[in-house]
Amino acid sequence: MAEPATPSQPASMPNLDHPVFKVVKEAFPAAKFRATEFRGQATLIVEPGDLHRVLTFLKSDPRADFNFLSDVAGVDYLNYPVKTPGRFAVIYNLLSHSRDDRFFVKVFLDPSIPTDGIVEDPALYLDSACDIWPGAEWPEREVFDMFGIRFRNHPDLRRILLWEDYPAHPLRKDYP
Repeated sequence: MAEPATPSQPASMPNLDHPVFKVVKEAFPAAKFRATEFRGQATLIVEPGDLHRVLTFLKSDPRADFNFLSDVAGVDYLNYPVKTPGRFAVIYNLLSHSRDDRFFVKVFLDPSIPTDGIVEDPALYLDSACDIWPGAEWPEREVFDMFGIRFRNHPDLRRILLWEDYPAHPLRKDYP
């Protein structure tokens, strides 16, 4: 007869000792931040209004020196089993070549109107990172195309995968 299954080990607490957390908090003492870590990867969660300033700091301050934007990704947390600060998230995957260090910056957004079409929602706007990392142009366009999140001051914000008149943003979880 097989041994009964043992309960799994409780999840370990996140390690929030990444040195960049402290540096960012010192640089922006009035800003509201959250932080998390998963499998050794640190994520700083910022408010939408602070995003551009924080990204600029993370690239330009020598204590951070995140000189490469590896990716920009969108996530729809609709029906997620845990409460999140917003339905949508945009995640910036940053890399410091000098320290071989990867760091994620996440921002949450909540729609203010129904999300079943392509109507422009004023609550789903962020400042573009194209002026910080020109390589943000195409990934931001993909986030716009798939999720309907728009980027202020983007040099060419238009659909990149679908045709202009496509009637939806297909990575939204309420897409048919």
